Formats: sequence, structure tokens, C-alpha cells
Amino acid sequence: MSEARIDKWLWAARIFKTRSIASDACKNGRVAVNGVNVKPSRMVKEGDTISVRKPPVTYSFKILKPIEQRVGAKLLPEIYENVTPQDQYELLEMNRISGFVDRARGTGRPTKKDRRQMDAFVAPSLEGFGGFDFDSWDDDEDDDI
Repeated sequence: MSEARIDKWLWAARIFKTRSIASDACKNGRVAVNGVNVKPSRMVKEGDTISVRKPPVTYSFKILKPIEQRVGAKLLPEIYENVTPQDQYELLEMNRISGFVDRARGTGRPTKKDRRQMDAFVAPSLEGFGGFDFDSWDDDEDDDI
């Protein structure tokens, strides 16, 4: 087989869990072949470079073998070469360790507990300054210097 549909290839190469998710990604402009957004029916061939946006990262793959039948995970190095730039993985790592978790769309307003956790993350308390009176501190005493 010298060509394969992009949605089938993304599913067969285990980039997406289901073919319908791969098809939706193509329809929503998150998949590009050689820099051009494509429809799910686009045929790809050996040597094409595919970019897949899965926020916050854009993964890039070079097709080594166009397939339409799903293969085992151990055979993936024969199917594609991962050419994702290192800075994308650094971005993913920074996003993971930042501690900020996006709320899923449609989950409603944050609860009181959620709000307190978000406030504690955004504006950490000034521990160690509890006994210091900022109002009584006078800047004019340092004018002698």
C-alpha cells in the first residue's frame, strides 16, 4: 500500500484512540500534512510530515509506512519517526509542573473549596510576616545616609 487516508493512518499509528477522534481533529484544523491543514479523506504517502496539535503541544511525525490497519505498539518505530522539536516537550513539562489545571468545559462554577485552592495558588500567603506592622514602618529614617 503506497497511500493511506490521514484519519485511518492517525488511528492505525496510535496517535488518536479512535478513528472518529482522528477525523474530528482533521475537521477542526488540528492536523496538517506538510504544513497544510487537511480533511480526513486526504491521502498521505511515505515521507510526508504530519503535525498534530494537542494543546499545549504540536507533535510532528514523519511517515515511514502508510498503513490503514492498526498495529501493535512495538511496531510503531517502523510506521513513523517522531520529529517533534525538543522545545515542545519542554513546554509540555512546564505545563505539567506549573500546577495549574484547566477546568473542563461545562463543569460549572468552581466550588468554595476550588476557589480557595486557586486563590492559594495565585496569591500565596506571606508567611513569616504575621507580626510585622507595615503601617508603622517609616521610610524617612533612612534619609541620614
